[in-house]
Amino acid sequence: MRFTNTSNPVLTNKAFSIQSDGEVMTIKGTVNKSLLLFLILLVAASFSWKLAASGSELLTTLLWPSAILGFILALVTIFAKKYAMYTAPLYVAAQGFFLGAISMVYNFIYPGIIIQAVLLTAGILGVMLFAYKTGVIKATQKFRSGVIIATGGIAIVYLLSFVLNMFGVSMPYIHDGGLIGIGISLFIVIIAALNLILDFSFIEEASQSNSPKYMEWYAAFGLMVTLIWLYLEVLRLLGKIRR
Repeated sequence: MRFTNTSNPVLTNKAFSIQSDGEVMTIKGTVNKSLLLFLILLVAASFSWKLAASGSELLTTLLWPSAILGFILALVTIFAKKYAMYTAPLYVAAQGFFLGAISMVYNFIYPGIIIQAVLLTAGILGVMLFAYKTGVIKATQKFRSGVIIATGGIAIVYLLSFVLNMFGVSMPYIHDGGLIGIGISLFIVIIAALNLILDFSFIEEASQSNSPKYMEWYAAFGLMVTLIWLYLEVLRLLGKIRR
């Protein structure tokens, strides 16, 4: 069975091409594991938030190592799917620690922005899920192609911006708080939100393809990757607006 294409590097056709001889992946199982991963993310974020609020030097020591560890764990999960039940929780814990610290910085500069970002991210998730389940937004081939191309373009721009920053060059508009900068961030938030539609469609199709039970953890991990990206982009957008 060939699945819906998605720009999420985790949820690919090849990832779910494995067939099970025993228990199989289900939507309910994937939802339950997604909720568990989200809870771990919140606990880790709360811990680093408290460290940031107390001015602990431990936060400075662990902040960037946690971000690097999260990236490494994501790669390990992608290439060792059978162990996703172990690596996915560690990934969201590391990312949660990093997100909590970054959120505290934003909240210090723009008081109250985190509540707005969390509620807006949750609202977008709910709206996208409702739109998908009711058929308001359908993952057609043209829709998938458009989202994938846009996501790829964003990834290239971010990579180029990162490389230029290493040489002390700032890419114009990307980090600006003017109308153009806000417009760019709004566009990225929309694309991140639309990626959720592709993820929902892919998970639904994968649950009908006799994929092994452990792929529930992998699918939940993939969904968390999109949600973390969405939250960061929402936070960036709100920060530009407040600026």
